[in-house]
Amino acid sequence: MYWSRTFIPTMKETPEGAEIPSHVLMLRAGLISQVMAGAYTYLPLGLRSLTKAAQIVREEMDRAGAVELIMPAMSPISLWEQTGRIEAFGNVLVKFDLLRPGRKVRVVLGPTHEEIITELVSRHISSYRQMPITLYQIQTKFRNEERPRFGVLRTSEFLMKDAYSFDTDVESLGKSYDAMYKAYCRIFERCGVSYLPVEAESGPIGGDASHEFMIPSENGEDSVVHCPDCGYAANTEKAEIGARGTERPAAELAEINKVATPGAATIDQVSAFLKCRPEDLIKTLIYEADGKPVAVLVRGDREANENKVRRLVGAARLELASPGVIERVTGAPVGFAGPVGMAEKIPIYADSDVAAMANGVTGANAADAHLTGVNPGRDFEPEQYGDLRNAVEGDPCPRCSSRLTIRQAIEVGHVFKLGTKYSEALGARFLDAKEQLHPIIMGCYGIGVARILAGLIETSYDKAGIVWPVALAPYEVVLVPMQVKDEETMKVAHALHDQLAAAGVDVLVDDRDARAGVKFNDADLVGFPLRVVIGSRGLKEGKVEVKWRWDAAAEMIDLEGAAAAIARLIAEEKKTAARFKGRGR
Repeated sequence: MYWSRTFIPTMKETPEGAEIPSHVLMLRAGLISQVMAGAYTYLPLGLRSLTKAAQIVREEMDRAGAVELIMPAMSPISLWEQTGRIEAFGNVLVKFDLLRPGRKVRVVLGPTHEEIITELVSRHISSYRQMPITLYQIQTKFRNEERPRFGVLRTSEFLMKDAYSFDTDVESLGKSYDAMYKAYCRIFERCGVSYLPVEAESGPIGGDASHEFMIPSENGEDSVVHCPDCGYAANTEKAEIGARGTERPAAELAEINKVATPGAATIDQVSAFLKCRPEDLIKTLIYEADGKPVAVLVRGDREANENKVRRLVGAARLELASPGVIERVTGAPVGFAGPVGMAEKIPIYADSDVAAMANGVTGANAADAHLTGVNPGRDFEPEQYGDLRNAVEGDPCPRCSSRLTIRQAIEVGHVFKLGTKYSEALGARFLDAKEQLHPIIMGCYGIGVARILAGLIETSYDKAGIVWPVALAPYEVVLVPMQVKDEETMKVAHALHDQLAAAGVDVLVDDRDARAGVKFNDADLVGFPLRVVIGSRGLKEGKVEVKWRWDAAAEMIDLEGAAAAIARLIAEEKKTAARFKGRGR
């Protein structure tokens, strides 16, 4: 391909509204163009990289035994009503009416395809002999993103690979899950992204049943808890905390004292009013676990983790109690609950940190009042202590003796054991060897294809522009003839182009009549992995200059046999990514 024959609208300045490096550089390098908030056109260079990422995903899914199909983006709203996800998605779900003769058909643009794939399987798979099977597609998804931002990282329309496994039992599901997990690792390795698989909240089957694949990045919207020593990683919803000391500090236990705190209901307000620290407060939260009220205690400077609470109390459903329920069980309005003297006796569960607190401050279960000098064991006794809060920087690792760190990250993939939620709702059942009917057990596996590109750029750029690995670069080699009006120079450029293309190399000739600085700057901005300069001085010596994007220095190679040498370099780098991985070391 020649620069003059394609469409590469590079930009010198940072576009208005672009906030993070990937957004800035994808716009400046001419990969994408914004149509409206949350919707982008993929320009020729961007489409080439997107297509390469999708092809890597496709190859590894096929290698793992998954079978590709494609489902419609549009589906009847009735399917979503059967699974109850109309309410769950809320305004995120794009819904509209199709006008048909004499009637309206209510439809949905799919943000995901569990309903459609399960309904399909319910009609065509009915025997254990037809499973296990994993079906996947690479398809456009739609979500009404209320606050689209960060370029292609948060959009209303995006390309996604979603796969769904169908199995007869939990053991078989585990094998399907493992196959997808390993495929994801190979995909991200081949794409050249630095990824981190993290434990995530489990599905309805429970256990170690969900992982998110994250790209650590300063601009990531997700927080990941990570142990740099043993490698333990989990998202904040799932992250466990290691053993914590439960001994109280050596201090005289004070008497309980009721103190008026008019207008002070929040942790910050109470701390300021009583001139104490947030960590001196015992925060009391009232939840409803399967409809029954329970109290949960955490230190005032910590946040309760509802998933941990739900697991500890053994509830299928957990939600914060309504103000009416809170007032009934505590005898006070919201903001003044405490474990001592509640109006109703309800189970109390406490985070492990609370056991080590002395002379704490709690709500007095009375309006505008708090208690000081509250001590666990003497003044109240929880049903159980446990790990009930979100992990924070410096907490002990649950797997080793080190300390946890908190890292920002971009989610690019998720593997999840669904169980039978959708198969039961949509009637996807099978007959076993004894002619007994059972719901099919499912797993789902998603990858944001565009997020691979944006996530890579967020972690692979410099002040000049993008630094692509060969695997995802829109073109692997850019040929830069210095004098496009010189017949001999262009003859060499054309010949090299044709020879490289014949060898299977993605090559672009910058045949613009522009200054060398303009061409070099654009080559670095776009991030082509290998730049080959064809200059009159080098040609006189029978040489051309080659330079890897991430290297500071260039080298001269013989023009004779240059195409074969360059093709070998590209083939080797595409296979190993050794130079890209070793850049800057």
